[in-house]
Amino acid sequence: MIPRCALEESDSGESRILKLYRIISVCKYGIHDISRTELSPHKLPRFNMPLELGIFLGAKQYGGRGQKMKVCLILDRTPYRYQKFCSDLAGSDLKAHSNDPRRAVIVVRNWLRNARREVQLPGGEAILKRYKAFMKDLPFLCASFSLNRNALELNDLTTMIDEWLKSNPPRLG
Repeated sequence: MIPRCALEESDSGESRILKLYRIISVCKYGIHDISRTELSPHKLPRFNMPLELGIFLGAKQYGGRGQKMKVCLILDRTPYRYQKFCSDLAGSDLKAHSNDPRRAVIVVRNWLRNARREVQLPGGEAILKRYKAFMKDLPFLCASFSLNRNALELNDLTTMIDEWLKSNPPRLG
């Protein structure tokens, strides 16, 4: 599984929405956290994540056979909060993370394990421990590539993660 994000490509000649359509069209799995819909200082909510979720669900509903195989996880802060701003999701199996990153990691890990039953994954606590180890090593990795840790582009960060994983493979069992 390779995480995808509109920030992975920088093409001013392609609109962001078309890029999202293209990326979503090739992804079987989608994780959508709709918890960040607070009002901005301009009193307007950011609806990017709910919009991307809608595109994903539309592809699943109206796409061909491959699109109908899509599987997604919808996250929110608390159970049923979404019904106040997106009641059309009623009946969907959303998962709550309580605004706790540790809980979010465990929820996503468990969902991935259920979505890909043939792949064994370490437990959530083990993933969190490895994340902490990566973050501890990140300044040294950045220095080895002459990168500023505070100004990493998405692709630089994914390169750092790949390099770290090569040197620190997971140990299962």
